[in-house]
Amino acid sequence: MTNRIHHLNIACADPYELAGWWSQVLLGYQRSEEDFPGDPEALLIAPDGAGPGVLFCRVDDRATRSRLHFDVQPADHTRDEEVERLLAIGAALVSDQRRPDGKGWVVLADPEGNEFCVERSAAERVGG
Repeated sequence: MTNRIHHLNIACADPYELAGWWSQVLLGYQRSEEDFPGDPEALLIAPDGAGPGVLFCRVDDRATRSRLHFDVQPADHTRDEEVERLLAIGAALVSDQRRPDGKGWVVLADPEGNEFCVERSAAERVGG
C-alpha cells in the first residue's frame, strides 16, 4: 500500500483569515470556495492540485507552540526579496540566520505566531 500526504494541518484561532494570509505566501495556492469566515476549518488547495493541501483548523486553546512549520523557497526571486515581501504583508522577524557568505535562512512568524523559514532560492544555491 502507498500513502501520500493529503493535507498539512495547522492549528489556529481563525482558520479562514490565516488561510487567506498563507495564500499570499504560497502564491498559487487558493482558499477553497467552500470555506467562509467563521468556519472551523479552511483549506488551501495546491496549484493544479499538485501537492498536498494545507488545512487550517480552529483550536480554541493553543497552549503549546506549533509543531509543524514550512520551509519556503522562493521560485523566481531571492530569499531577501521574499523576506521583505513577507514582512510587508504582516510576518514578524523571529531570527535572522543569514551568513556573510550569503548562505543561511530567516525565521519569520505568521500573524498568529506560527514560525516558518525562508531559504535561498534554487538559483541562489547554484550561484553561491
